[in-house]
Amino acid sequence: MGSFWSGVGGKLAERWAALTAPALVFWLGGLLAWTHARGGARAWEAPADWLKRQPAGGQAVVLLGLLCAVGATAVAVDRLTRPVLVLLEGYWPAPLRPLRRKLTQRVQRRRETAHEDFQALAPAIHAGTATAEQRERYASVDRDLRRLPTGPRLLPTRTGNVLRAAETRPVDKYGLDAVVVWPRLWLLLPDPVRDELGSARRALDSSVRACVWGLLFVAFTPWTLWALPAGLAVAVAAVYVWVPARAEVFADLLEAAFDLHRGALYTQLRWPLPANPAEERVTGRRVTTYLLRGLDSTTPTFTSGDASPPASSAGGGAGAGVSPPPAPGTTTPP
Repeated sequence: MGSFWSGVGGKLAERWAALTAPALVFWLGGLLAWTHARGGARAWEAPADWLKRQPAGGQAVVLLGLLCAVGATAVAVDRLTRPVLVLLEGYWPAPLRPLRRKLTQRVQRRRETAHEDFQALAPAIHAGTATAEQRERYASVDRDLRRLPTGPRLLPTRTGNVLRAAETRPVDKYGLDAVVVWPRLWLLLPDPVRDELGSARRALDSSVRACVWGLLFVAFTPWTLWALPAGLAVAVAAVYVWVPARAEVFADLLEAAFDLHRGALYTQLRWPLPANPAEERVTGRRVTTYLLRGLDSTTPTFTSGDASPPASSAGGGAGAGVSPPPAPGTTTPP
């Protein structure tokens, strides 16, 4: 039990440090802004003298109160992570629907242009007669198309399209709806895979929180004007650089989990494995329906024998007891 509580305490300490570190930076920046507005270091003379006159117990209470304030703001921003990510994906309220429609149409035109270029360059690439410039253009177009979902699933933002593409690609390739299948598949993933996915998701969430912290830092502008460009710079960098880049990493790992471990899902469900890619798309759609609502048909015939256990042990390991990071579709309204 001592080892257990020691491990729990260590994990809580790590979580607390990761959660409060940005809050400490935020409030230190605010203190700098306040100090600058009050004439420099002399602004601290009166508070320091007052704190010295307090008994040891009073000083401890003040210190504890400051730590609680820092922790409270950290928790509040952490709770805003998912709603802000929904906005960054492009799920906007009704008054912004005209803007969303306009931006989505622009993304659609860009996808159509990229698809035309891809089709035009493909013959030369496959024949081996393409020039270096054509190969470079082909790779760029292929990369752009990979980050865009197929069909009428486009969103107005880069982050939204990256995550939506990762969500819909298992449907396109295997017939498996990521939103429905993901919680089941997560339980079958080996610990190293779950660790990588969890780390990528935490990195994505931390970049979203950086955007929130940047916008909140603008509130210190009345004390000093440099708070406005500093806060906006952090928020803009998060929205246009950090969040999309980390969303791409998470999306790649999510897709790889389906690519490499979907067979474990069939095995655990006792469904026969599809014989070819065309059959797999049909079977994958039936598996999705089976998991979502169940089936009344007499096919398929379940495979005999016990399903093989997951690669990770149920009682321990780094991934044991860890909640699955949400698939892209589970962070957003349907």
